[in-house]
Amino acid sequence: MIAQGHWLLASIVYIISGIGFSGANVFYDSLLVTVAKRSARDMVSALGYSMGYLGGGILLVGHVLLIQNAERLGLSDTAAIRWCFVTAAIWWVGFSIPLALYVEEERSEEKVGLVAAVTAGIRDVIGTIRTLPENRTVFLFLAAYFLYIDGVDTIIRMAVNYGMEIGLNSQDLIGPIILTQFIGFPAAIIFGRLGMRIGTRRSILIAIGCYIVITGWAARMDSAAEFYILAAAVGLVQGGIQALSRSMYSRLIPAEKASEFFGLYNLLGKSAAVIGPLLMGWIGLKTGNPRIGILSILVLFVGGGALLLLVREEPTESAD
Repeated sequence: MIAQGHWLLASIVYIISGIGFSGANVFYDSLLVTVAKRSARDMVSALGYSMGYLGGGILLVGHVLLIQNAERLGLSDTAAIRWCFVTAAIWWVGFSIPLALYVEEERSEEKVGLVAAVTAGIRDVIGTIRTLPENRTVFLFLAAYFLYIDGVDTIIRMAVNYGMEIGLNSQDLIGPIILTQFIGFPAAIIFGRLGMRIGTRRSILIAIGCYIVITGWAARMDSAAEFYILAAAVGLVQGGIQALSRSMYSRLIPAEKASEFFGLYNLLGKSAAVIGPLLMGWIGLKTGNPRIGILSILVLFVGGGALLLLVREEPTESAD
């Protein structure tokens, strides 16, 4: 356990964990090409996100209850928080075991050392970036994705701060966060079916339209009850837009280069929520009104949606 005041060690551990989590996401996302046929990727991707929301929601509730009842359990607040980290680690390890044991993938017979593998990976990603101008469809999709997912991530990351800025207290904000997780569970599956029925791009555009409405509504919200309703609305589309973006991208890229292309996809996804918070902060500071600041996110959703309209959607009927 890291003792209080050991900020350098905590920073190093945080950086290592961030690298591990981001790297795992690259390989996890690229497995979609291996484990699912083209025609089933919307549903498989949606099921993955729905299980993530369910699992995350269960663990989050457990952690909230642990912290709230720490004294009854004979724990200090610090000890309770430390147990949250321990249980999260156990959770990750436990649910990684089926993936490691039962999910098959093609492997190269060539044995490569860690340094050589990292070097080759960086070289491949750079090579992938250089080829993007030649692949207009992928380039347009990534540009659109970067804009609208920046808006999505801004809402995720800034929701609590925004709620407190307009006068809500921290206790009012815990419930909506949990609500978003559990609504995201069935909603992601519904979006998976919607993508298979009316098309992936059209379904993503519907989700972007919902986010535009949500952003406008957030600008006038002033009560905890409205925050709950807003959280429910976000839960309805959050998992769907994430899942369908991943499945649509998987059909636009060459299957044999899935890892490199998903490395770029996750790079853009993880660097999102940069433009949105800057817009919110700058405009909110200039106007002195955080409600006007949050309206600035509309630029990201409208811009991302407009670019997505230019992307030619690959057919899903193929059952390769």
